[in-house]
Amino acid sequence: MSAIQQILEKKVVAVVRLDNYNRAVDVARALAAGGVNVLEFTLTGQGALEAVSATRQALGGAVCVGVGTVLSSEQAEAAIDAGAEFLVTPALRRQVIATCVKRQTLVLCGGLTPTELLEAHEAGAELLKVFPAQLGGPKFIKDVLAPMPFLKLVPTGGVSPENARDYLAAGAVAVGIGGNLVSNKLVAAEAFDQITATAQACMDAIHKQS
Repeated sequence: MSAIQQILEKKVVAVVRLDNYNRAVDVARALAAGGVNVLEFTLTGQGALEAVSATRQALGGAVCVGVGTVLSSEQAEAAIDAGAEFLVTPALRRQVIATCVKRQTLVLCGGLTPTELLEAHEAGAELLKVFPAQLGGPKFIKDVLAPMPFLKLVPTGGVSPENARDYLAAGAVAVGIGGNLVSNKLVAAEAFDQITATAQACMDAIHKQS
């Protein structure tokens, strides 16, 4: 199953933003055990690219691993070479979109305004990361989609297991959840069971029959 198919089916991208990725495989295993198997390792932490390779080697097709905070075409090339199955930008980065199109790799391009989101879409980004989503909340998602229903929006930033369904109900195709799922503190404490439990609660909240 392709990266975009997995994101649209699972409806959650776990944004794993750690200072150091030496426990990345344990984190990935804990999230996957809770049903969250689409993970983004951000370049803001040490060893993110190595973590992609290690996680894919250890868990194979059980997880879909991407790289976040990609700001340049050079970073995009390096991430794809390391095995990233999708890339994520925090802002409208045309050069990253172009690299992903060339390398046939899914990109979630960041944007906040309707103009940025439409421009990212027209540049070739299949999924659009609305960031920081908490600024406008679910109503903003609904308002943007009213005139542009063809945009596939993935709100990220302030999204939690508690409010994820509100964003999906507003028309988002998936959500990105970061600190509410995984944090440096939990990893340092080796609280992997807690990460699994939170992931499970998140999936239950999103996929329960309404």
